[in-house]
Amino acid sequence: MASPAEWTPPPDHLIRAADLALRPWRAWTSPVFHGLENLPERGPALLVGNHTLYGVVDAPLIFFEIHRRRGVWVRSLADHAHWRIPGWRRIMDVGGSVDGTRDNCRALLSAGQMVVVFPGGAREATRARHQCYQLQWERRLGFARLAVEAGCPIVPFGSVGAEEMFTTVLDSDSRLLAPARALTRSVLGDRARGRDDIMMPLSRGIGPTLVPRPERLYFRFGTPIDTTPWRGREHDDLAVTEVRDLARKAVQEIIDTLRAEQSADRGRTPLRRLTRTLTRTARALPLR
Repeated sequence: MASPAEWTPPPDHLIRAADLALRPWRAWTSPVFHGLENLPERGPALLVGNHTLYGVVDAPLIFFEIHRRRGVWVRSLADHAHWRIPGWRRIMDVGGSVDGTRDNCRALLSAGQMVVVFPGGAREATRARHQCYQLQWERRLGFARLAVEAGCPIVPFGSVGAEEMFTTVLDSDSRLLAPARALTRSVLGDRARGRDDIMMPLSRGIGPTLVPRPERLYFRFGTPIDTTPWRGREHDDLAVTEVRDLARKAVQEIIDTLRAEQSADRGRTPLRRLTRTLTRTARALPLR
């Protein structure tokens, strides 16, 4: 395509098929969404949040829920490596994701679209076991610079639950995964040069299998951050850093709030939800 802004949403029959395919996953995770009313009526806007382990466990639920509740298809900036994988890159294209370059993001914002960005990128998706829910944005300023340049709001959001679905057996930098890292580098070619975040950790879900444990997913969208006070200062690193830090603080607070909700949730797993439903039903039955 000439411009990422020229993307056409999938046809209705494909949307219905994808939504149908997601139903078992929704039943498995029973997702909870908060704050969708904080999304603007229209773009441009940057939706900035945390990447969870593996990165694809919760993202489809976010995109479809926003479309279902707000009637908007958000676009996602994704790691360059996705477009090196045959078949998968076609899925990314159909879903509206684009290679996460500044030019692509700038084009989407200029076209008035809502764009999802995970500043932690692949580094968060391949996190080590001791880094659970830690934001790994380091010194990245790109998203904040582009938001200031476009004069658009930043909507912070958080996702919690995916980390509890898996137990990491081998971190991505384990020496035992060296052959797999070498194979991945050969597939990705130049895209893998100089990167230490190209290998996913080896994890298990239920027992020794890769089936994710049934954990509820929690999502929250926070109050938009108005970037207009920094208008015209996109080349000022101090100003852009201030915007980045405001967004990071907001996302971390959202994550902390969701983790507290998760800890207190007595319906966190399907078994707990079933038990509560049966208990309520039994209490509602008339006594003889």
